[in-house]
Amino acid sequence: MTLAAGAPVPSSSRTITGYYTLAGLYTLSAAAIWGVNTLFLLDAGLSFFEVFLANAAYSLGTVLFEVPTGVIADTLGRRVSFLSSVATLAASTLVYVALAQVDAGVVAFAAASILMAVGFTFYSGAMEAWLVDALAAVGYEGLLDRVFARAQQVTGAAMLVGTVGGGLLGQIDLSLPYLVRSVLLVAVFGVAFVVMHDVGFTPRRVPVRELPHAVVANARAGVTFGWAQRPIRLLMLAAFLEMGFFMWGFYASQPYLLELLDSDAVWIAGVVTAGIALSTIAGNQLVQIASRYCGRRTTMLLAAGSAQTVAAVVVGLAGSFWVALPALLVLTAGLGVVGPVRQAYLHQLIPSEQRATVISFDSMVSGAGGVGGQVGLGALSEARSVGTAFVVGGLATAAAVPLFAAVRRIGGPADEIGGAAAGAGFGSAAKGLPAVCQVEATAVDGRAPPASAAPS
Repeated sequence: MTLAAGAPVPSSSRTITGYYTLAGLYTLSAAAIWGVNTLFLLDAGLSFFEVFLANAAYSLGTVLFEVPTGVIADTLGRRVSFLSSVATLAASTLVYVALAQVDAGVVAFAAASILMAVGFTFYSGAMEAWLVDALAAVGYEGLLDRVFARAQQVTGAAMLVGTVGGGLLGQIDLSLPYLVRSVLLVAVFGVAFVVMHDVGFTPRRVPVRELPHAVVANARAGVTFGWAQRPIRLLMLAAFLEMGFFMWGFYASQPYLLELLDSDAVWIAGVVTAGIALSTIAGNQLVQIASRYCGRRTTMLLAAGSAQTVAAVVVGLAGSFWVALPALLVLTAGLGVVGPVRQAYLHQLIPSEQRATVISFDSMVSGAGGVGGQVGLGALSEARSVGTAFVVGGLATAAAVPLFAAVRRIGGPADEIGGAAAGAGFGSAAKGLPAVCQVEATAVDGRAPPASAAPS
């Protein structure tokens, strides 16, 4: 670890609090533009299809840079990677504003989107690896599912504030959310520089001449410790399908819902995005509840994946804002369930030394889905309609359900929930858990159990 000599190792509660704080501040900053990004690009002169070409360039950037930036996190350290993310994201956001001022066109915005993707790839994997390594170092034996679910509730609340604020600022001038985002990111850099330290992981220096070899080695590690493990490969393929739709659907929903409402009020887009944040928080809370009673993670993945498919199709078929909006919120609540459960499952199977690399490799696969989804569904929405693209994309996510079912058939400790077994290697696997959700309250009084997201 890289703490100063004689410095105490942070407790698990302090580590978790630090994780929540940094993740929340980062999301608050990033979310300032999420509710208005599509409207901003349309106002900058891009066509609807060109907007999604620029967004697809972002996804392409994640594919190209996830592994190289994963090398940074697994060599120079998670702290260096996070600080690099904040600095790159702040700079690329200002580039967006400058391009809009000169009507730069889709090619320039695509290049800026790739730079923005570099910023996010420095973040993906690094923060999770920092948390899990630090908790392992202090002997944490709690449920990782609940830690990740609570973290997503924190980031969901930050997204709520950021998107509403961004929508209100965008009502004044669509450039304002981008400028505020950059200022906030400078503040996040300062906080992280002071409070974030690598614990449970020892950074190592890699000479510049050895970086290409390190990139290749880490790519191989991503395959060996990630893709080569069948359950991880199945979850990656499911994410490829789902994110291919969700990365398009999130941004397409902004003008689509305004069209259904027959309004051009920017603040409504911000409020809708805030509703999405609340729905993901609700999904996170379902994980908190279900993890107390549910024997297997795949039960929640199957339920949420099925609900998401149905909801996406309803969004596309709805001819009314008041039907499409609730369906969209059900869809994003499913993301709030799948996210933390999937994270906890993956971390059960990934060794510490390759943790950031494998998570980055996972993000790379999801990004590849985002490239195809945004280009394909963007073209379909311009040729036919946004509603048609929602239906087609929603039906495509149905293919993730049998992949979750295949993970369920594999079974094993990573699929089991119970006490220390839910940590990433923090305790032995729980034994004797039921194959499906079993609610202790049912045996007492017979009542039914309670019900079990990018963007750039």
